[in-house]
Amino acid sequence: MMKKLLVLFVAVLPLISFGQSRKVWMYHADEFYEAEDYYNALLNYEKAWSDSIGLQEVTIPYEVVISKKKLKDNKQVTLDSTRQVPLKDYIQHQIAVCHLQTFDYNRAVEHFEHTSSFKSYPEDVYHYGVAQMNMNNFEDAVKLFERYIASDNYSDSLLRSAQLLITGCFFAMDETSLKKKIVVNILDTNVFNKGTASFAPAYFGAENRLMFTSARDGGVIFDPEVQESAYLCDLYWTEKDEKGNWSSAKNYGRPLNSAQHDASGGFNKLKRNEEQSVIYYTKWNDDNRKEQSIYFGRMVGTKFYESYKLPLSVNVPGYKSINPHVSLDETTLYFASNRPGGQGGMDIWKIALDETGNIAGEAENLGRPINSELDEVSPFYHEPSSTLFFSSNGLNSIGGLDIFKSTFYKDSKAFGEPVNMGMPINSSMDDSYMIWDALMNKGYFASDRADCENGHCYDIYEVTNEPILITLEGYAYDIETDEILPNTNLNFKDINSTIPFENRVILTDSAGYYKITMDKAQQIYILATRTKYFAAAESVTTKSITKSTALLQDFYLAPIGEDEIEIDGIEYDFDSDKLRDRSKEILDELFAFLQFNSNLVVEINSHTDSRGSDSYNKDLAERRAKSCVDYLIAKGMPEGRISPKGYGEDNPNFLKDENKKPVLDEQGERIYLTEKFIKKQRTEELRENYHQRNRRTAFKVVGEGYVKESL
Repeated sequence: MMKKLLVLFVAVLPLISFGQSRKVWMYHADEFYEAEDYYNALLNYEKAWSDSIGLQEVTIPYEVVISKKKLKDNKQVTLDSTRQVPLKDYIQHQIAVCHLQTFDYNRAVEHFEHTSSFKSYPEDVYHYGVAQMNMNNFEDAVKLFERYIASDNYSDSLLRSAQLLITGCFFAMDETSLKKKIVVNILDTNVFNKGTASFAPAYFGAENRLMFTSARDGGVIFDPEVQESAYLCDLYWTEKDEKGNWSSAKNYGRPLNSAQHDASGGFNKLKRNEEQSVIYYTKWNDDNRKEQSIYFGRMVGTKFYESYKLPLSVNVPGYKSINPHVSLDETTLYFASNRPGGQGGMDIWKIALDETGNIAGEAENLGRPINSELDEVSPFYHEPSSTLFFSSNGLNSIGGLDIFKSTFYKDSKAFGEPVNMGMPINSSMDDSYMIWDALMNKGYFASDRADCENGHCYDIYEVTNEPILITLEGYAYDIETDEILPNTNLNFKDINSTIPFENRVILTDSAGYYKITMDKAQQIYILATRTKYFAAAESVTTKSITKSTALLQDFYLAPIGEDEIEIDGIEYDFDSDKLRDRSKEILDELFAFLQFNSNLVVEINSHTDSRGSDSYNKDLAERRAKSCVDYLIAKGMPEGRISPKGYGEDNPNFLKDENKKPVLDEQGERIYLTEKFIKKQRTEELRENYHQRNRRTAFKVVGEGYVKESL
């Protein structure tokens, strides 16, 4: 009997040993997983899986654990209030997820191929598709996403994501998504891509100076016994000389860099306070990766004061606030955060800055269409083009994080629909931290597309943009008849330059058509003139254009008729030629109109009604017309362009409709407001109204082709 008990004890001993060690591995694995330390979680899950195999060999089929990844008993895994899964399924699922979270997509594909068949984890079909996308297997990914959508066991959030990722797959397979003229090159390893990871390029006060984040030997550490600089992020900077060579990367050193992770910075020159500048950057500790915060350090000359954590309006305890970027005018801080109040996952937020670089007010979520249910990070606002660049895995990504752009429309104060930047800027891996120079000729970003020893590491890339061809074309028309106007003069001037536009004057062709090329970040004023027509003008800008674009701008010119043109609202004191203040305001508008039509010679006409003597009325009319002309000449109108004419009651007005078009009688003739016609009206009110219409000031074009005399 004793021998049998001994044999039984020996048989059970491996079970006890496996069970104890497995509990330890599972406990540590779940703790690491909760802390988002997926690499160490993976190591422990793999050890626990080895123990599980041993247990299966002694006929124990599976064990289970409690939700929140804490092993409290050995009966079941409860993933939510209704769902229980076998321990073996749980461990294999966790291993697959850890491979995905550590960006080892090759192994993730291998593991999800197996776990996607588990009834315990229907969402692994979705994750299997994500892993396939990141391996450039877009057709396989589409089939998996469609399979997930068609299943009965899906979550609403993953369903929406699967639909978007299908769009991303088709976008990646579309040949037009590849911008063949864009050139992407990895930057050199001696300056930028040295060590285990380099990312987050940002301008450091000028386009020839970059700050960036890197984990490499020689960084700031406090305890060499327990810390390795190669695995801690620090902030560095470098400068490009006139020959285009980058200087050796310089570590900002203490106190900006610390023995924690210091990364992803944004620079603020403080133009309104020239003695200081500020760097905003992200800081976190490996002991608590779920909380990351934005700090700022003040810089005087080349020395930093001790850094401080930004207030609760930016950093919410228990959440991540990362990737600070300062607008060019230094009034806005953009950042990414998963704080409450967003659309889901990481979102892009903004908050105001005061002139000292301190936070002012409360953070504002950019909302839709920028933010999605998933992650949006690394904002960069390109001021010249009013374009926000950012990365997202929640839009039509072609794999992982993709770089998108969205134009900000100042009239509506809203961002437009985000546009995927396409390949080769984006890849099936993560692509982020896009920045551009002012003219968008050269840019920089970070990506983990290249293989590396650790399976996943960001490198910094340089991108040379495709030549951006911007054309402007259109037609000239008669505004009244829509007839095309050939030989219309178009005069171009760059509003931001004192030098006239290169193609200063062109003519529309026989079809009334024109076409020119424009430069980036340009604002052009165009004046259209033609004989027997008033001028027309338009302003065209290319500031928000970030790709080859054909702009359309037509011109509609009003013909110069034979009739005089009334100047509504000109008033005088009673029985006087003295202009009232309101009249001067209207004459100011006429002055601007005549400056705009600088080739015209005009006559200012004044009319009275028929009441009173002819000689008196004519004298009053001439004095009133002269008052208008004198006022315009005093403002700078050349005397040779303008003359007064008093008509008194000689030229009565004619009846007009609400569009100021002549009202015709039965014979098709105009109806003039003569003394005889007015007397026939039935009411005194109508008769007075018609007398008032005769009392008017107008101008008439009497010549074209005026050329200012030289001094």
